[in-house]
Amino acid sequence: MAYKIPRGCQDIYGSSSYQWQTLENTLRSICELYNYDEIRTPIFEHTNVFKRENDSSDMVNKEMYTFQLENSKTSLTIRPEGTAGVVRSFVENKMYANPDLPVKQYYMGPMARHERPQKGRLRIFHQFGVEALGEKSPYVDVETIVLAYTILSTVGLKDIKVCINTLGDDASRQAYRSALKEYFKPYYDQLCPDCKRRYEQNPLRILDCKVDHDLECMKNAPSMADYLNEESQTYFNTVLHLLDTLGIPYEVDDKLVRGLDYYTHTVFEIVSMNKEMGAQSTVLAGGRYDGLISYFGGPEQMSGIGWALGMERLLIALEAENGPLAEKPSLDAYVMCLDSEARTYAFEVVTQLRAYGFRAEMDMMGRSFKAQFKAVDRMKSRTAILIGNTEKDAQQVTIKNLKERSQETVSIDDLITKMDALLGEE
Repeated sequence: MAYKIPRGCQDIYGSSSYQWQTLENTLRSICELYNYDEIRTPIFEHTNVFKRENDSSDMVNKEMYTFQLENSKTSLTIRPEGTAGVVRSFVENKMYANPDLPVKQYYMGPMARHERPQKGRLRIFHQFGVEALGEKSPYVDVETIVLAYTILSTVGLKDIKVCINTLGDDASRQAYRSALKEYFKPYYDQLCPDCKRRYEQNPLRILDCKVDHDLECMKNAPSMADYLNEESQTYFNTVLHLLDTLGIPYEVDDKLVRGLDYYTHTVFEIVSMNKEMGAQSTVLAGGRYDGLISYFGGPEQMSGIGWALGMERLLIALEAENGPLAEKPSLDAYVMCLDSEARTYAFEVVTQLRAYGFRAEMDMMGRSFKAQFKAVDRMKSRTAILIGNTEKDAQQVTIKNLKERSQETVSIDDLITKMDALLGEE
């Protein structure tokens, strides 16, 4: 029987894994500069961590993998996003008592959503995200946006744009919701089934619909800017002023509402302008949330902000612009065993090289000299170390410098010193 990977999943192996490792290392190092700590939450949570009352998002209503344990009423859901689990942990572990707020954390790992697989959109996918929890300030908002922009620029994504909007505070958002319901009321019958549900649950989400976005009524829908109270407008103006001061290019998009219902005030996306990305051009997205911490039992009015990027989608965007982010590194040495009696000695040599930090490989199968040289070429080894009975008996090795096309026989005691000299600081 042939076993195949489930639809919407992928294996990451071989040279692809080096792209992932390079990306992960870069993400970690930049977060360290911004004083973000890593947090690792469970791959599944109780369902009500994600499925909150009257949530209109597609993720909650259509895409979650939820299961119930046999002989149990416990309902668990494989995490479809990272924010909810991080906030749950923040409250459960009383991190809100930390004297140095906000608590700044990043996460990285697999998520699961049951949706139609396509380029840049998988059912098992990987997200990297950050959350700054406990303080509400436009300076914190802008710091997270600058962190996001820095990460994307550092890994080499150049053709990008920051889209930003505000959803205001509760009072502003409620006024806007009422205006949208009144506006869309005459067009209700034209809306798709999802938007008819959103009309009652959260009419802001109608503006984010991928089915109805070309309807004529969408073009003239009320703008959030017309319903902001003074406090919300001042908050947003400060965010934009700080972005201008730091030279971060952005575009205000009054139709940007984001796909999850808990957002307030600042929401943003960073999109790739490369045409090869097609419909999956959003690389990173996030925003502020005022009510999520109190939902999990934390202090009232304590706020947070965060964003997440799809790692698969980011790697696709990078390849569209620059080619692969990284390739498998070449070998420092390939140990070629010329006589079967010398194989144990060759094994000692390759082990010694690795112990001193050299990336080394050897033939374990007794293949011919020609076959071993082909392996040297495939692995792009910088040196070949030739070992036969002569070298074994004399406790020597013959080092072939493949770049200079020269070779030298040295004592095994001088191997590491010679390799250091040949390969330099690298």
